[in-house]
Amino acid sequence: MQAGGTIGTPVSTRATWLPNLPLGLLGTAVLACALLLTLPLTLPLGPMYWDLVLYLDAANRIGDGQVPLIDFIAPVGPLGYWLFAGFDALFPRAHPLLTAQWCLFAVTAPAMAVVLHAISRQSRATAMALLLPYLAFQILPINVEHYSFFPGTDGFGIYNRHVSIVLYVLVAGLLFLRGPALGAVIGWTLTALFLIKITGFLAGGLVTAFALAAGRIGWRQSLLIAAAGGLAALGLELATGLVSAYLDSILALVAINAGGILPRFVQAASLHLDIVGAGTALGLALLWLDRRDIAEAALALRRQPSTAGFVRLLDRDVAWLAVVMVAGLFFETQNTGGQAFIFIWPVLLVILSRWLGSGRRGALVVCGLVAATAIPPAETVLQRGTRALMAQAGYAALPNQHLGRLGLVSQHANVMDRASAMLDIYASHPATFREFTAREMLPNPQLYSELDFQASWLMAVDEGVSAILAHEQASGRRFETIMSLNFVNPFPSVMGRSAPRGIAIGADPFRAVPKPDDAEITLAREADLVLYPLCPVTVANEALRRIYAPVLTGRREIALGRCWKGYVRAD
Repeated sequence: MQAGGTIGTPVSTRATWLPNLPLGLLGTAVLACALLLTLPLTLPLGPMYWDLVLYLDAANRIGDGQVPLIDFIAPVGPLGYWLFAGFDALFPRAHPLLTAQWCLFAVTAPAMAVVLHAISRQSRATAMALLLPYLAFQILPINVEHYSFFPGTDGFGIYNRHVSIVLYVLVAGLLFLRGPALGAVIGWTLTALFLIKITGFLAGGLVTAFALAAGRIGWRQSLLIAAAGGLAALGLELATGLVSAYLDSILALVAINAGGILPRFVQAASLHLDIVGAGTALGLALLWLDRRDIAEAALALRRQPSTAGFVRLLDRDVAWLAVVMVAGLFFETQNTGGQAFIFIWPVLLVILSRWLGSGRRGALVVCGLVAATAIPPAETVLQRGTRALMAQAGYAALPNQHLGRLGLVSQHANVMDRASAMLDIYASHPATFREFTAREMLPNPQLYSELDFQASWLMAVDEGVSAILAHEQASGRRFETIMSLNFVNPFPSVMGRSAPRGIAIGADPFRAVPKPDDAEITLAREADLVLYPLCPVTVANEALRRIYAPVLTGRREIALGRCWKGYVRAD
């Protein structure tokens, strides 16, 4: 394009002999993933794997008739849990991590199909360039952050990955669509973002607002989208009360996590300095190369203000790049894992199409900086995914009897051996770990991301299930409702039992568990069994025991194996 032209103009291509290839490939990928979900696949264990239990716990509660954010506290919106519960019912043999990752196809595939259909009519090469990264990020349960030497899949950051993939589709739609199709994609994706995670909705809203200011969306169309979204939210609120409960939970979590925003931006930028640094350099290069056109557009707007002049000033590559980078940085201020900045690729693709082979001064620099910005997340996810697939052939399976699909994991034999040994040490030397807890320390600052801890925790859960079943057989009493004073509660889902209402599915006492009121304490008291983990005792678990101390009053304490203490409700 000439400097100052409209962003998103399709690129001509000779690949017209590939009719419907992008849409066909998208459909094939969806069907292939559906087929794989019918198989009980084993995946290599990764850091913080226990985050996956949030989805299993939520699905189990939803199956019992509980509603996210109304009947139980959740760290994010309800859509991911609803999708997981639905797919989990359709594919009961699937690995839960694949179900959690691929259930998002229900949201992204229809919108991506609309984008691909529109682009394919003019440039199938451009459509393929959008489709292939989307499929890689949508299919692979891999984050751009990595915490372990041994390769594995990532059971944490799932809803952050969901948000990034939906933002990818939204940005692609804003850049390459026009008319009613664009309005449908905007409404669909923004609604999904709102119901997945509020920070993702705010990031998407920022990009959409810029698209409105830059003339990509008409005011009438934007008002229709807003009205449709408002009516949908009103209907959901009137039917269930979910929207107000969601907003209340957001305010409660904001109050718990209140802190300076500037340090969070600095931290997010430093964690992803490769992308942020290259993207910033690219923006500065574009700003310099287009400085004359920008100055002319600004001067013309100053002399004769007009909508067309304002659009000419805003709707340009450097502005889109800056807005999407800021939106990505804002979203990452609240994240500890995910697929950071992947939704910048549609903007980079447009920039690349302008400059590659153009012969313009600075084209080589621009194309090089585009590559430097685009490659890190793609290379990391693909490389880590390939390593995990290759390494799994030599991994040892997790020994367990009762974990079901949650236990379909493997890791290096050394990790499994160390996990088993650490479980013995946790059980044999409790005083050591109580000392760590008394000093408000973890035995290792990275304890929860260590593979041996995740494996030993799964082994401890398996032992706990055995102990509960043995106690039930000996006592003749069945525990129908089970609560755990731990970050997650896998017992109801793996044992086919229920979890008490009002309890968080991700019980981080320092970030995600507001002080329970009398109603929540009353609901928690209905639990037949409350479990307290001993392998090891940690600061967080002790904090949870203090928070829910009223629930334990009057209960009978029992030993459930070497790693769990039980508090049984009095008959």
